[in-house]
Amino acid sequence: MHMISPKDILDFWYAEEMRSMRSKWFASTPQLDALIKERFEPVWEAAMRGELDDWLSHPDGCLALAIILDQLPLNMFRGTAQSFASEAKSRDAARHAIEQGYDKEIDPSRLAFLYMPFMHSESLADQDLSVTLFTAAGLENNLRYARHHRELVRRFGRFPHRNAILGRASTPQELDYLNSKEAFKG
Repeated sequence: MHMISPKDILDFWYAEEMRSMRSKWFASTPQLDALIKERFEPVWEAAMRGELDDWLSHPDGCLALAIILDQLPLNMFRGTAQSFASEAKSRDAARHAIEQGYDKEIDPSRLAFLYMPFMHSESLADQDLSVTLFTAAGLENNLRYARHHRELVRRFGRFPHRNAILGRASTPQELDYLNSKEAFKG
């Protein structure tokens, strides 16, 4: 893996091509998933091994780590348990950034991806923190989703749409939900 910097990650993630169609962030294509895997899987692996922990010393580094550990695996490993393998580490990076006050230094247009690891957690405390952070930052678009995610964790104690991928048995209530029109599929 050649040397990569937080700037490289942020330039890719916030490139006009990615931003102009928000759906690329949240409804990727197989081609984009393959590109991200090819380009960034070694970076994700390095982050998982702690080799990028020096990035935690500044705001852009924390944001880049949150993206590498929370967002990129959803693309690289879509539909597999590995897509959630680095969520805890992504929350650690985000929590560190907040404790250092780095979130106050990050451009508000980029802040959602620092807070998103908490929205992806199956811990109700993390979900509450997610709603608090998105509310305080005035990120109304994201707040709607944060509240929805929190309600799922409050109702089921986890995200039912992950059960099959993670090899978990669904409860009858979860199956009813998953088969309904209101079901969130991920």
